[in-house]
Amino acid sequence: MAEDIKSMTEEELKQALAQLGEPAYRAAQVYQWLHRGVKTFDEMTNISKKTRELLVKNYYISSAAIEKNLISDYDDTRKYLFSFADGETVESVLMHYHHGYTSCISTQVGCKMGCTFCATGQGGFARNLAPSEMLAQLQAEEEDAGIRISNIVLMGMGEPLDNYENVVRFLELVSSEHGMNIGMRHISLSTCGLVPRIYDLAELGLQLTLSVSLHAPNDQIRSRTMPINRKYHIDELLKACRYYISKTGRRISFEYAMIDGVNDSDANAAELASRLRGMLCHVNLIPVNTVGGTGYKKSRQNRIRSFIAVLEKAGITATVRRTLGSDINASCGQLRRSAGGAQSKEDRKE
Repeated sequence: MAEDIKSMTEEELKQALAQLGEPAYRAAQVYQWLHRGVKTFDEMTNISKKTRELLVKNYYISSAAIEKNLISDYDDTRKYLFSFADGETVESVLMHYHHGYTSCISTQVGCKMGCTFCATGQGGFARNLAPSEMLAQLQAEEEDAGIRISNIVLMGMGEPLDNYENVVRFLELVSSEHGMNIGMRHISLSTCGLVPRIYDLAELGLQLTLSVSLHAPNDQIRSRTMPINRKYHIDELLKACRYYISKTGRRISFEYAMIDGVNDSDANAAELASRLRGMLCHVNLIPVNTVGGTGYKKSRQNRIRSFIAVLEKAGITATVRRTLGSDINASCGQLRRSAGGAQSKEDRKE
C-alpha cells in the first residue's frame, strides 16, 4: 500500500529512499519538491524517470483541491473549501495584514468538541487530517493567490490538540529549513482546553503562541457553551496554562467570544480579570459569529467597550479581534455546511 510521502520528515525520507537504493542527496531533492507544492512525481524535473517510477509505486502525494473560493469585497480575505482524495472537505481562510499573509487552516474534518456557538461542531466529526493535508491547504492557497504565507493559525475546523501527533508533525515540517520555513513564533495554535495535551505541548518547549478558547469567566457559563469544560474545569485549565507559560516563557492569548446577555456583563469581566490576574496573557474579544440555530447574538459595541474597561482597570490587556471577510462568512464551518449552495465572488457577479 502506498505511503503518504509528504508527511515524512527529511530524515525519514532519507532512510526510506535508501532502502530503495537511492543516494542520500535524493531525499533532499524530493523533500524540497514536496514542500514547493508539487502534485505529481513527474513534476520533479531533476529526478530520473526510473526514480520517479519507484516513487509512484511506493508513495502518494497529498494535495488539496479548491472546491469553492470566496473573496471578500471589503478586505481581500479569501475563504476556501478544499477537498481531499477521499472526498472529505475542510475550510481555510487567507487574510491579508500589513505584515503579510496569515492562513487559518483546519486540522480535522469536523470536530468532536460540540461548542454551542461554533458552526463546525454542528456538522459532526469525520476524521483527523494528516500533516500532509495541513501543508496542502497552505500550498494551495499560495498557488491560487500568488502569495507567500508568513503566519499560520491552527484555528480552522477541528481541535488541534485532539489530533496531537499529526499536528506536532505538521509543526516540524512547516518550520523546517528546507520546507516552508515558517518559524514557530509566526504560528498560533488554538485549543478549547484539552488539559493533558497542554502539558504535553509545554514539554516540547515550542515558541509558538498558544490561544486558549475560554469564552466564559466561570464553570457554569462555560459548561453550558463548551462541553469540554465538564471534563476539565476552568481552574484545572488555567493551572495548565500557567505551567505552559512557565515552561515556554510565551504569553497566552485567551479567546473570548462576546455573546449578548450570556457572558458579557461587567460582573463577568470582573470575574474573568480575577482569574487571570498575574498571568502573562492577553484577552482577545471576539463578537460572536451569527450561526443558525444557536440563538446567540453578538454583544453591543458599548457593552464590549465597558467589558474592556473593566479588564484594563484590573491590569489585563484586551483587544477586539478585527473582523475580516464578514461578507463571505469567514468563520470556519459555515461554508462546508452550505457547500451545495455556496458561490464564489466571480459566481455572484454573473
